[in-house]
Parts: sequence; structure tokens; C-alpha cells
Amino acid sequence: MISTSWKDAPLVALDLEGTGAQDRDEAILEIAVIPIIGGRPSLTDAYSTLINPGRPVPRRPWISPGLTNEVLAGAPALDEVAPELADRLAGRIIVGHNVGVDWRLLHRRCPDIQPAGMIDTLQLARHLRPAQKRNALTVLLDRYDLAGKVSALAPGSRPHRALWDTAGAALLLTTLINDLPTANTPTYGELRRIAGLPLTPDRPDQGESQQTSLLDL
Repeated sequence: MISTSWKDAPLVALDLEGTGAQDRDEAILEIAVIPIIGGRPSLTDAYSTLINPGRPVPRRPWISPGLTNEVLAGAPALDEVAPELADRLAGRIIVGHNVGVDWRLLHRRCPDIQPAGMIDTLQLARHLRPAQKRNALTVLLDRYDLAGKVSALAPGSRPHRALWDTAGAALLLTTLINDLPTANTPTYGELRRIAGLPLTPDRPDQGESQQTSLLDL
């Protein structure tokens, strides 16, 4: 896989929304998964679901819009959707924006899910423009004129909701790779060297990652 084109790697975009790292018992409230096939997000194969955390969710400014107790009450529990997530993520390369934050929570709640690696579009954006301070997903999508395309791919969704952000990360990945100063299509190994993250979710830098997620999600 290392020497193959990045477009041929088993990539799958991921985003989840939760109760926030400020919550001691942080819960997943929504998750979306979109395969990236030939460098393009495949919305026909996408999976998106709300998740009932099994307890009331307090009103907090960092909780994504629309994820209210009333909406979540009729959603499946995480245990019900975990097998579907495992099937869709096992052996795949997870792609997301600041994806280490999502992976740490997902791994904590679903430790049986075993992806093959992670690619972070935030890391890729910083590689391209190290002096650029604002790298939030919505900022980058506006910068590359992609926000309208994301909304067309994910009708009915919106920024800071799982399906919209997942589609956004998938489109951003291709755009950023095309912006790399190389004449050849990068291999997966080259992409991993630039933007790969280790599958070691429980690191001692949670305070730093928490701050990064607020700045760059």
C-alpha cells in the first residue's frame, strides 16, 4: 500500500460530534462515514446516524447545532451502531480534519474498531502553509471555495454536523493534495509521511489536543 497511489488506498472520511472534552463522561452524539473512492467522496455509500447517549445532554455552546435531547431520544444507542462502524472502518485509512480528536473518543467508546491508519487534513494544510494561523475546516473550505460543493453533497446538513464536516474533509483532502508542489500523484506512503497520525489515541497531551480542536475544527 505504501507505494500505491493515494487514490487507490482504502480511504474513508470520518467525523463525529460529541458532548465535548469538557464533559468528564464525553459521549458521541452523531457520526458519519464516507468512503473516498478514486480521490472522490462516495455519498451513495455514506453512513450517518445520530446516537442516543442514554442520558440528558446539557446545553453547551460547543455542542453542535440541532443535537438536542428531543432529537437524540429516538436515535439508536452506540452499542447498536458499533458493529456497522466496525465493518466500515476496519482495515481502512481514516481521513478527517483534526481527526486525532475524533479517533481518541471513538477508540475510547468502541475499542474493537481497528482502522489501518489515519490521515489528518489539518496536518496537510499546515504542511502546505505553515505560516497560516487559521486552519479551521470551515475557514479552509471557504478559502478553497468548497463550502457550496459540500452543501450540495450533504443536503440538509450544515457546518459542525457530522455529515457536512465529513464531506468537507473528503473534498478538502483532494484539494490540498492537488496543491502540493509535485508533478506526480503522491503515493499513499508520501501522503502518510506528510499528514499521517499514529493510532495511539490516549496520549498525555490531551490538554493540547483539546485546545487544537477548538481552534481548528
